[in-house]
Amino acid sequence: MTQMKNTMDVFKLLPKTNCRDCNDATCLAFAAAVFQGRKELSQCPHLDQAVYDQFDGQSTLSSTIEQDQEEALTALKSEVARIDLAAVAPRLGARFSDGKLTLKVMGKDFSVDSEGNLSSDIHIHGWVTIPILSYIINGTGKDIVGKWVPLRELPGGKTWYRLFGQRCEKPLKRVADIYTDLFEDMIHLFNGRQVEKHYKADISLVLHPLPKLPMLICYWKPEDGLESSLNVFFDATAEENLNIESIYALGTGLVRMFEKIALRHGLS
Repeated sequence: MTQMKNTMDVFKLLPKTNCRDCNDATCLAFAAAVFQGRKELSQCPHLDQAVYDQFDGQSTLSSTIEQDQEEALTALKSEVARIDLAAVAPRLGARFSDGKLTLKVMGKDFSVDSEGNLSSDIHIHGWVTIPILSYIINGTGKDIVGKWVPLRELPGGKTWYRLFGQRCEKPLKRVADIYTDLFEDMIHLFNGRQVEKHYKADISLVLHPLPKLPMLICYWKPEDGLESSLNVFFDATAEENLNIESIYALGTGLVRMFEKIALRHGLS
């Protein structure tokens, strides 16, 4: 794998338009942040997937990213420790017993104790830990209204939707194109529910990454020379129950999980 030796090696990969879609003033500033480990290359929404796959995650300070994640997790656990889990359980769509709050994540039980530690009968993927704790801390308990919107129409989605398209919707479409049983497995493995065809999609499937944070996946099959298409929608109340960064993390984390399922079926 090609290694990035300095900031200019990163800069050469970028479109050099200074579009600010990454929230940095210039492509050079973004390149420096990537090389220093403060950002990931995938936060530029204008690069091809092949570039992400070859270079993403490389930096001279990659340990800093892991350290930041650990610090964020420690801070979230400290906040959870100050919460009365029994009191917040009803508004989160969860239950409380034996000193633990238990909620459904993709149809599976995940429990959180008074110190913010997670437990489950299944493997706990790292990408789900921070969103679960954030949901417990910040979820208002706002009831789902049944109005589906794309990420860009959520209050904080304007700065995230391009990256979400690159890192969630496009990879998930590729998996769906190759792995024909994907949606059926979503239903059986993750308590998904096929619903009426929304937006005239060929397949419309609802998943529940968290109790009050449903996700609608719409897939259009290739037809008459047109390629397939896939879009992800959220309930309009999504950001009242989870911050936009954690919504993004849930979406991209789910895709990584589905990609691994496809690999196990030999369909990479």
